[in-house]
Amino acid sequence: MAVPEKVGVLGGGRMGAGIAHAFLAAGANVKVVDINDDAVAAAKARVEKAIQGSIDRGAEGTFESWAERLTLSTEVSEFAGFDLVVEAVPESMELKTTAFSSIAQAAPETVIATNTSSLSVSQLADTVANDVIGLHFFNPVPASKLVEVVIAKSTPDALVETAKGWVEDLGKTAVVVKDAPGFASSRLGVAIALEAIRMVEESVASARDIDNAMVLGYKFPIGPLELTDIVGLDVRLGIAEYLESTLGERFAPPQLMRDMVARGELGRKSGKGFYDYSQSS
Repeated sequence: MAVPEKVGVLGGGRMGAGIAHAFLAAGANVKVVDINDDAVAAAKARVEKAIQGSIDRGAEGTFESWAERLTLSTEVSEFAGFDLVVEAVPESMELKTTAFSSIAQAAPETVIATNTSSLSVSQLADTVANDVIGLHFFNPVPASKLVEVVIAKSTPDALVETAKGWVEDLGKTAVVVKDAPGFASSRLGVAIALEAIRMVEESVASARDIDNAMVLGYKFPIGPLELTDIVGLDVRLGIAEYLESTLGERFAPPQLMRDMVARGELGRKSGKGFYDYSQSS
């Protein structure tokens, strides 16, 4: 099942740019909308870098043939008439609710997909009349083979099947889950990460040795602490706080995690997390 011809992405950060690139790779025409001109310029650079990477790896077409299907704007109203709009704004119910409202006003007939990694898709769906589904992509989007298709209470059965087809056409595998806090991936991933952080906090072992234990012993492709650095400690702290509020104290963030976020040690994006990235290119 082919992806929609016209796909919008609201939010051009790392995830939004990756989602835009994925749909471009599948042949869609993609419009990325972000909050201001600087954000749009940054989003354009991210997507174009991903396009060039695909071309360098032997993807069909030319940079120009991909780039001509990409447009960017600061105006959500330009989503009018689009088949699908993917919301990829920061992980905040308030921000996502506002985003949903603006998309619905601009494109009342479009399907809205949210890239939330933990928030209630049903709660978001209740704010608009559009058909809504969760499409939880993983970072980095070009390399990841997984998309969680999250079913809200109001999601039509036909849309679930359609979304699975989109994911397949993107060259990825769909895992279908019902709308529950953290879905499958975030709930399990954060649980492992929080326990690893507690082990660092209690001086059980170094971050590197904890990660090596999971990579070498359990065949994880990357250790839970290094992955937390990639995702961002602030992002995972927000998810953990939400899961604690919905699922209980077993998801309570360790004090070490809170302290690191307070110090600005957010992982790769800040240059330091459980590992030091200050010398990275």
